[in-house]
This record gives sequence, C-alpha cells and structure tokens, in this order.
Amino acid sequence: MRLAPSSSAELDTDSSTMVMYSSHTHLRLKYLSLGVLVLQTTSLVLTMRYSRTLKEDGPRYLASSAVVSAEVLKILVCTFLVFRENNFSVQAMKQLLKEEVVSKPMETLKLAIPAGIYTLQNNLLYVALSNLDAATYQVTYQLKILTTALFSVSMLGRRLGLYQWLSLLLLMAGVTLVQWPTESGDSEHKVLSTGSQFAGLMAVLMACVSSGFAGVYFEKILKETKQSVWVRNIQLGLFGFVFGFLGMLVYDGQRVRESGMFQGYNTITCTVVVLQALGGLVVAVVIKYADNILKGFATSLSIIMSTLISYFLLEDFNPTRVFFVGAVLVIAATFLYGYESKPASGSTNKTETSVNSAT
Repeated sequence: MRLAPSSSAELDTDSSTMVMYSSHTHLRLKYLSLGVLVLQTTSLVLTMRYSRTLKEDGPRYLASSAVVSAEVLKILVCTFLVFRENNFSVQAMKQLLKEEVVSKPMETLKLAIPAGIYTLQNNLLYVALSNLDAATYQVTYQLKILTTALFSVSMLGRRLGLYQWLSLLLLMAGVTLVQWPTESGDSEHKVLSTGSQFAGLMAVLMACVSSGFAGVYFEKILKETKQSVWVRNIQLGLFGFVFGFLGMLVYDGQRVRESGMFQGYNTITCTVVVLQALGGLVVAVVIKYADNILKGFATSLSIIMSTLISYFLLEDFNPTRVFFVGAVLVIAATFLYGYESKPASGSTNKTETSVNSAT
C-alpha cells in the first residue's frame, strides 16, 4: 500500500515531463512555421517581381500559364495530404474523394464561385507586380484586411471592436501615404517599362476586393460543413484549374498555339509556381501552431525584408519619408487588428488556408 504514493509521484513526474516536452516542441514549431511564412511570402513577391521585369532574349512566360501550373501543383499537394490523413491508404482516399467530390455535386459546385475569383486574383497579382515594386505592392496589398473585415460584417454578421475599426482607419491612411504621388525624380523608379503604376495599383485594389469576398465566402462554406479543409482545397483547385485553363486559352490562346504553354519557363518561373502553390498550405501550418498576432508579425517582417531587398538588390525602389510613414502605419494596423481579432481567429483562419498566398 505504501508504494502507491511513490508510483503516483512517478506518474506525475512523467506526465509533467511529457507536457514540458510537448510545449517545447510546439514552441519550436510555432517559430519555425513563422520563419517559413516570412521566407515564403518575401520570396514569392520578390521572385514574381523579378521574373516579370527580367529582360530575356526569348518570350516571357505567360502569367496565365503560371496560374494554371500552380493550381495543378496545389491539387497534387492537397491530394497527398488527404492520402496522409487516411493513413496512406489509396482505397480509403479514393473512397473519401468519391463521396465528398463526386457524390455531392452541389457541395462541390459551391466552390466554383471562390475558385473563379481566386483565379482572377492570382492573375491580377502578376499584373500588379509587373507594374509595382515589391515594397509598394506588399504594403498596398494589406488592404485585403479591410475588404475581408467589411465582407465579414456584411456576409457573416461579424461585429468588429473599437480597436479593429481604428486599425482599419490606420490601414487606409497608411496605404494612401504609400501611394502618395511625389514630384521628385524618385518617382521614376516606380515606373517600369512593362506598364504604369496606375495599372498596378488598380490590379492590387481589385485583388484585395476579390480576396476579401472569396475568403469570407469560403469561410462560410467551411462553417456549414465538416469536410476536410484539404478536400475543400482540392475542389477549389479543380475549379481553379478549369477557370485558369479557359482564361489562358481566351487571352493567350494564340501565343500558346505558337510557342506552347510553357514558353519562357526557367528556374525562376518554376520557383514562382511552387511558392504560389504552397503559400496557402504554409499559412495553414502557421495558423495551427501560432496565432493571428504572430502571423501579423510575420507579415510585417516580410514587408521590411521586401523593402530592403528591393532597395539594395533589385534597385527598383527608392523610398521616401512619406512611404516609410505609410508603411509604419500599415504594420501598426496589422498588429492592432490581429490583437483585437485573436479570440475569433479560429473562424477567420479557416479562410486563409485556401488563399493562394501572395501576402
């Protein structure tokens, strides 16, 4: 009978050790996932920007083709994750996909709307980065926080707190300052031979609106069903592939017939495709191990890194004091909104697992 307390103490010690080990592992995964998100976000923006402004002897790759390729890769990755969730059983995976995708056509068709909008958004981001430097793009694209919040209020009935509304005002002020015209010669660095800054700005604004609507719409669908988010992403990818392929034939059909779908592809292009396809999956991992505040911190770090690399390496960006003030306001707004929305992050984060991540 006297051995019982000793055994109980040993069990308590083992349990405490396991909890500490689990907590330490979770902490490591949290900061590792954040580091990966910063690296992925910054790399995607900079490589996409570089790939769209690089002078080459042959034809430049088609943005519509890159979007289609990214959708195919995303489908393959999500299929593997479903395969993993089903204990690497091919039969179980096939049965699940048949039940959820084929046998429920109406549920699958619900994904056609956000898939079409996401496809449009991805094409718009290529247009934006063909006309804007990476730093200006990164800061301006944070307006998706505003559009997502407004669509959440109107479509989901979500209520925003005082700090959240304040953060949205800071966000709009910051983006306005970033886009504020300057009469100095520095503005010449923002005008690229491939297009105008106005076209890039319009593309970013349209992408922000489409991102906000599609994200909230997708969140609403996720709340109505208990389907695996990876299965939902496969459904999104299938529709995205169809819409993207049709768009490629409509806008670049002649060039595809002349030089093929993969014309102009090189190592940089393939890197852009991989980073774009994996972006949403990286965000999903971050949301699992971190929270909205740390994700905002990662976004802020990415903006800073993009600014520094654009200035020192790409040499296509010459920041002004007004830009820095605007960037600080946007970063502050990101933190403020994430802090206030932390209790509700469980619902909003589901939305972000589908975003084709060009944050």
